[in-house]
Amino acid sequence: MLDIDILLRRGGFERKVRIAEDARVVALTGPSGAGKTSVLNAIAGLVRPVSGRVVVDGHVLFDGAAGIDVPTHRRRVGYVFQDARLFPHRSVRANLLYGRHGRRDGDGDAAFSLDAVVELLGIDQLLERRPANLSGGESQRVAIGRALLSQPAILLLDEPLSSLDQPRREELIPYLQRVRDETRLPMVYVSHTEDDVKRLAHAIHRLD
Repeated sequence: MLDIDILLRRGGFERKVRIAEDARVVALTGPSGAGKTSVLNAIAGLVRPVSGRVVVDGHVLFDGAAGIDVPTHRRRVGYVFQDARLFPHRSVRANLLYGRHGRRDGDGDAAFSLDAVVELLGIDQLLERRPANLSGGESQRVAIGRALLSQPAILLLDEPLSSLDQPRREELIPYLQRVRDETRLPMVYVSHTEDDVKRLAHAIHRLD
């Protein structure tokens, strides 16, 4: 389901990454600077590897030897960052619907309709609010919903709990588990926290 064999370069730093994994939810752990976010960015097409291959669910997204480098907007990647990155001037509903930007009606899985995503994440009471009036956990749920509404083939989560205090973390984890179990999307989850990883992932890879 996930086949990555790439060489990454950032300045004078090089990182060789090899992940071959059939598990649906793969966690990447390791210290800061180990290259976890760079791997997510390579999957998303935000970083171009020096060489190698990125294959998701049988679809080749990058192959340096074959000259394949699928543009970011065609990779069908949903990306959730450490901070929610919501548009402050838009309502929650408008932020969610921004995920549909560039998608035609009928694209992707019908499970990722606005109503289905709102129900999945328990955000029906938030739709008319602005981001400034949301808690950290609520903001992240909206960010996850926006990513799902882009009809992704894979969901990337870059430490989505790291900016939350423990009560908000505990509030959000059951929703991440629902996304995992009910959407059955392939997911790559980055975290420093071993307990979170064990609760969410089917396979764990450590980058040293």
